[in-house]
Amino acid sequence: MPRQKRTSKYLTLAEKRNAGAQSIERDLDLGNGITTTAYTRAIEDLRQKLHDYNEFLSLLDQAGNAVQDAEQVVRDFSERILLGVATRYGKDSNEYEMAGGIRKSDRKRPTRKPKLAA
Repeated sequence: MPRQKRTSKYLTLAEKRNAGAQSIERDLDLGNGITTTAYTRAIEDLRQKLHDYNEFLSLLDQAGNAVQDAEQVVRDFSERILLGVATRYGKDSNEYEMAGGIRKSDRKRPTRKPKLAA
């Protein structure tokens, strides 16, 4: 399941406020480094970081899918190895046990409890 991509309500709000501030004056300077130019740069910085974050999530999803595919290949291969050993040597052989199987003679048989007459 892909990871949820992130959005920012602060980015949307800042874009609206920046548009309003620029409608007052294109290069509004309120002193102490508070300008519409600096505000626009900060907004663009947030937008780029958000884009990078979402892109990394996509790459992470892709890497996770690759790991799952590799695990499936290994599981299938393990099953085939065990079946091949069982076919060649039998399910009650030492070789089958060495390959990771449980010998037929070592399996725990279910025991039935006798029914009590009522």
